[in-house]
Amino acid sequence: MEKTHKYGFLIDSSRCIDCRACLVACSVENNVPMKNTRIWIKDTGVTGQFPVLQRYTAPYHCMHCIDPSCVSACTVGALQQDENGIVVYDADRCIGCRYCMYACPFEIPNFEWDQRLALIVKCDFCVSRLEEGGQPACAATCPTKAIQFGSREEMLALAHERIEKEPQRYINHVYGEYENGGTSTFYISPVPFEQLGLPTTEQTESPAHFNRLVTHGTPAVAAGVAIGMSAVYLAIQRQAKDNAAAQSEHAAAQQTGETGETNHV
Repeated sequence: MEKTHKYGFLIDSSRCIDCRACLVACSVENNVPMKNTRIWIKDTGVTGQFPVLQRYTAPYHCMHCIDPSCVSACTVGALQQDENGIVVYDADRCIGCRYCMYACPFEIPNFEWDQRLALIVKCDFCVSRLEEGGQPACAATCPTKAIQFGSREEMLALAHERIEKEPQRYINHVYGEYENGGTSTFYISPVPFEQLGLPTTEQTESPAHFNRLVTHGTPAVAAGVAIGMSAVYLAIQRQAKDNAAAQSEHAAAQQTGETGETNHV
């Protein structure tokens, strides 16, 4: 089924004041600590010479590519593109293989390195909020409208409009319009995007087609990898549950023994 790519973000680094309200909103929306938000900040660092100093920042999250490399690389269907073009994630399917991390040119999927049963986490466009008629939490919270949300066509048109109206203010390029075959998140900036720390790529075609040939054209290999990784994951889960049960039984036995000794005295 052809995707409509209905929604889009425009992120304007000239408007970002690094207040990090977007990170707080993302933390609350996803019920995770601040260090595990699905959005983070890119910045130029302080540049120039005193007293003429400047620093630019920009929120950074999933680009929601037109033809996402991460989806094509996922062998178990944990990453999918819905009918609106949003790249969504199903943690119940994820086996933590990290193929999506290798495939994404924007370095978006994050791995939960501090978790024993580590999986991938990423921005999902706050799809649950969209279903209720709302906006993504980051866009709804941004006090300076550095993050704006609307239809993909509107956001792309707005990006070009701002550049045309104030050419002295912006680099003459909309980041995300062509990168990796095009995305649903666009950036405009007063400084080159590599200075902000955004990944630079000359790639204007997504490698997703090639990825599909590899992962789907060799179903036996893909299935073997998926089954093998799933088996390892389930075995670790089972061992963790068994260990927890054993520890609980041991603690109960110790408590019973201590209670018996106390009663005997």
